[in-house]
Amino acid sequence: MGVQLPRWVWIGAGALACIAGMVNAVGYLGFEHQAITHLTGTTTLLGAAIANGDVRAATGLAGVALAFVVGAALSGIIVQDATLQLGRRYGVALAVESTLLFASVLLFRRQEVAGAWLAAMACGLQNAMATTYSGAIVRTTHLSGMFTDLGIGLGHALRGLPLQRRRLALCGLIVTTFFAGGVLGAFLFFRLHTDALLVPAILTGVVGIGYVAYRHRARHRATA
Repeated sequence: MGVQLPRWVWIGAGALACIAGMVNAVGYLGFEHQAITHLTGTTTLLGAAIANGDVRAATGLAGVALAFVVGAALSGIIVQDATLQLGRRYGVALAVESTLLFASVLLFRRQEVAGAWLAAMACGLQNAMATTYSGAIVRTTHLSGMFTDLGIGLGHALRGLPLQRRRLALCGLIVTTFFAGGVLGAFLFFRLHTDALLVPAILTGVVGIGYVAYRHRARHRATA
């Protein structure tokens, strides 16, 4: 990657990956041991539930998948682009995500499956909001692409080919912070149960406020 990644991309990617790791850990532990932030396993289990005639499980899993797509659609409405660019309405998107996570806590307290649906919707919104920057894939709610890029980089290194060091560093950052979020999310779940989602809900709001402040500061510098 020939373009220098700005600080806000590094900070935002790391913070959002950590938040996604927390949401996935809490969702996994609180919603029938099913993932919330990505859909590969969910789709497989949905197919198995349908084949087995398990209507209850199929309904819950289909709801998670549909909610994730709806969240991504919300991102398309709010942000209106798949490429990261300072100045877009990420603050609004993060505020919506924070609201969805707060609402999911209320539904989880009532032991309603819709709590998992709203958490999945929040993750779909987040993942669609942060997609690419200068050719680097910035997916913050799942790691398959990150591990794939790291593996490709290892293969290139073994062959003595040039490495896209910034891209690999970004992948490493997202993997590390997602893992850290998972550890923290599980730690909080064992103490707060699904109320642990209040922490990523608050953090999402803080990241949104931080982005708005950074954007305002950047605009001020540009006009100074």
